[in-house]
Amino acid sequence: MKTRRKLAGLLAALLLLALLPPAQDAGLVPTAHAVTQKEIDNLKDDAKGLKSERQDIESQLSKLKNDKNDAIKKRNLLDDQIAVTVREIENIASQISGYEALLEQTAYELEVNQQQEADQYELFCNRARAMEKSGTTSYWAVLFKASSFSDLLSRLSDIQAVMNYDQSVLDELRRIHVEIEEKHAYQEQLKTEAEQAKAEQEAKKVELDGQRKAADDLVKELQANEEIAAALLAEKEAEEKRIQEAIKKKEKELEEQMRAAQMNWTATAGGYIWPENASKKITSPYGSRSTGIRGASTNHKGVDIGGVGYSTSVLATKAGVVITSEKSSSYGNYVVISHGPGNTTLYAHMSSRSVKEGDVVSQGQVIGVTGSTGISSGPHLHYEIKEGGSRIDPRTYLPGWIQAY
Repeated sequence: MKTRRKLAGLLAALLLLALLPPAQDAGLVPTAHAVTQKEIDNLKDDAKGLKSERQDIESQLSKLKNDKNDAIKKRNLLDDQIAVTVREIENIASQISGYEALLEQTAYELEVNQQQEADQYELFCNRARAMEKSGTTSYWAVLFKASSFSDLLSRLSDIQAVMNYDQSVLDELRRIHVEIEEKHAYQEQLKTEAEQAKAEQEAKKVELDGQRKAADDLVKELQANEEIAAALLAEKEAEEKRIQEAIKKKEKELEEQMRAAQMNWTATAGGYIWPENASKKITSPYGSRSTGIRGASTNHKGVDIGGVGYSTSVLATKAGVVITSEKSSSYGNYVVISHGPGNTTLYAHMSSRSVKEGDVVSQGQVIGVTGSTGISSGPHLHYEIKEGGSRIDPRTYLPGWIQAY
């Protein structure tokens, strides 16, 4: 009798331990998300690099003096600062997309786990019902029917396989339940981080607006100062001359390369499309103009297209080869495309460029995004056409243009 009570106590303790949930690992993250979560972590690492880059630019800005010698350098640094902020916003947008994808995947996996839990619980209930029907309502009933100690050992051996099976059912049910709890916690973590990223993105957009205004206001201040405006105009014209000389050199190099490859390329006049699809407003014409702004050339070599903002795609107006894709102090981000000997188009003041030198582009292909980089006091696209080696009035090939000057 005493041995029976001791054995019953031991079995009760074992069953109690079997029913207790195991210790949870607080840092456990569902392995199904490992790759995607790593991508978000990589984006966060990139964001740290952008932050460091921005701080370096801010440090350089703080060291500049308020004189004409530093004015153009300051404007260029402001453009760099703006570019970094745009990349930060794009980085955060990628993080948000990642969070949304993870939330969708986690919700799906939760549904799967919850169905698994229901199925496993049903299996356990079916097992209990089967035992009840067979008359073995509990392990105790089987054990207490033993007529002797040797009979008890025999019965324990017989029911060991049954006990192992029942334990595995309970273990699987417990494992699924723990996984569901972990996924719920992970889901809440993702929601919190996504909301934080959205708030940070909105703050960055406000910061970007302020940076763009500061950059444009600087140019207006420079143009309002007669001495600085004269120096600014001289610098712009000198750089424009250097750029045109570089364009001629690169055109010649391209022609030599094509001859070496035994390729014939004949320039044809016309055949252009608009360099963007958002506006037809010409805010500054080609040729002689009265700007009313110091530092703005009165002999404009192209046209300025306004009403484009900071997010309009810039399009290649004709198929060709990119011979220049770089940033200058006056043109800001600009691209030059060759369409044959003596025939080029130039696109300037873009916020970003999406082609590089040597790229072959088709008509209508996106080559950048409009903006206000370089010596510019507001978002617009400066557009030039050269035919026969000389710049011409682009309005000839801009059907439906609207005068806004």
